[in-house]
Amino acid sequence: MARTPRCRRIHCYPDYWAFAPQGEEQAEVISMSLDEYEAIRLIDREKLTQEQCALRMGVARTTVTNIYESARSKLAEALVDGKTLRIGGGSYQLAGQGADNVMMKGDNSMRIAVTYENGLIFQHFGHTEQFKLYDVENGAIVNTQIVDSNGSGHGLLAGFLKQAEVDALICGGIGMGAQMALAEAGIKLYAGVQGSADEAAKALAAGTLDYDPDARCDHHEHHGGGSEPSGDCGHDHCAEHHCLGN
Repeated sequence: MARTPRCRRIHCYPDYWAFAPQGEEQAEVISMSLDEYEAIRLIDREKLTQEQCALRMGVARTTVTNIYESARSKLAEALVDGKTLRIGGGSYQLAGQGADNVMMKGDNSMRIAVTYENGLIFQHFGHTEQFKLYDVENGAIVNTQIVDSNGSGHGLLAGFLKQAEVDALICGGIGMGAQMALAEAGIKLYAGVQGSADEAAKALAAGTLDYDPDARCDHHEHHGGGSEPSGDCGHDHCAEHHCLGN
């Protein structure tokens, strides 16, 4: 019988999800999983040993060695052969994101989160200090809770929402990196919304919310340097997700 695969623990989602050679945006794509990215981050960026990395990721040292070698091979291929490197997916679970005080969601509930400030929809996702959570059953809001976020930066916030069992997010401006983090977390996005948080949540619950699927917050995006940017209003790391195999 095949051994049950173990999820690799990662600290957070990355801020940047793709890198392409300058002028070659249509280059062949290499995919790096999030657990491979984490091994690179811990060993090459944080300068941990493979033994320390294994402890952080909750796996055996031999597993870390295999993950790290695969990741380095992909990095080399992208750099030397001029290929696009994309990050996402893999066999992982996110470390705790500070959502321990969030109320449990009912089995038949849909949970909506709204970027929140003084009753209104806060307009910069990456700097959100509070979310208001709405649990919806049969088209009606049955519970609400205002929660403090665990910091600034789209990776961290997306992970917080994932751990809080959020199904949908209503917000104002949001960068492409944040959109990719939310998609990785399985959270449906309703962006470009302004005004009352309560009214927006009621409208989404009723299926009548007016939102802008193309809304973006671009003033912190960076172009050039051969990378594919994932700008947002605030950068940081962290979140939680699925486990898809070894």
